[in-house]
Amino acid sequence: MKYSAVILDLDGTLLNSDKKISARSYNSVMACHEQGMKLIFATARPPRAVKEFLPREWLDIGSFVYYNGAMTACRQLGINVHEPIHSSITAAVFDHCVSSHPDLEIGIEVQDEWFSLKEVDYSTVMNVKGNPVVKSLEELKAYDATKILITGTMNVEALREKFHTELNILVTDNGTLIQIMSKKASKESAVLNVLAKLGLPKEAAVVFGDDHNDIGLFRACGRSYAMGNAIQELKDIASRVTETNDNDGVAAGLEQILNAERKRNALTKWKK
Repeated sequence: MKYSAVILDLDGTLLNSDKKISARSYNSVMACHEQGMKLIFATARPPRAVKEFLPREWLDIGSFVYYNGAMTACRQLGINVHEPIHSSITAAVFDHCVSSHPDLEIGIEVQDEWFSLKEVDYSTVMNVKGNPVVKSLEELKAYDATKILITGTMNVEALREKFHTELNILVTDNGTLIQIMSKKASKESAVLNVLAKLGLPKEAAVVFGDDHNDIGLFRACGRSYAMGNAIQELKDIASRVTETNDNDGVAAGLEQILNAERKRNALTKWKK
């Protein structure tokens, strides 16, 4: 096949607004798997959320990039990678944020555990089950954080200027969420590592996404589909713009690829 791997973001892409996967999207992904294409799920979400959102059978056949690349796991390939923020940098970020913006909601993820500085109900805002465990400032500063999460208004450029050599800082969810990872962590670096383990070139990968954390992937992979609901920056660099996540945009794109492959196979047989 021309494309040997499918890379799927979750929120705003494979998942609709109700955080569900439609029957059409499910069938199109399974059709790719049955054609021998490898499935890679690349998300900002932690492992526990991926287990909640995806069908059980996909957990056994896919490779998983969590936390925008700060964690990567694949049972079949024996991949288990963690790229944390060192505790000294975690502490410096907390000191900067708390001193300059004391009203911020700030928390951290540490290898699938979620902690925060104060008690907040995130169930509606972040579409999650459960809320973070409250810890003291000193306790939070001592962690090697997988990801730091900030909600609220702050000077992001000042944060980037201060920590640009140590951290990847992304603003997503229509500007409402600041996601901070190690400089070593990105969706594209994690996905390229998985592709290398699979023995596949990046040109053989097709990616679907919608937000700022997908830009690097779009530039790295062979073909890219921006969702109809995607940010303009992603649409500008995409190979194609598909339908929205609520109108089966992933399925529409995958069906195009599968139909093109069927036509290519039919033509090859005819020439023989």
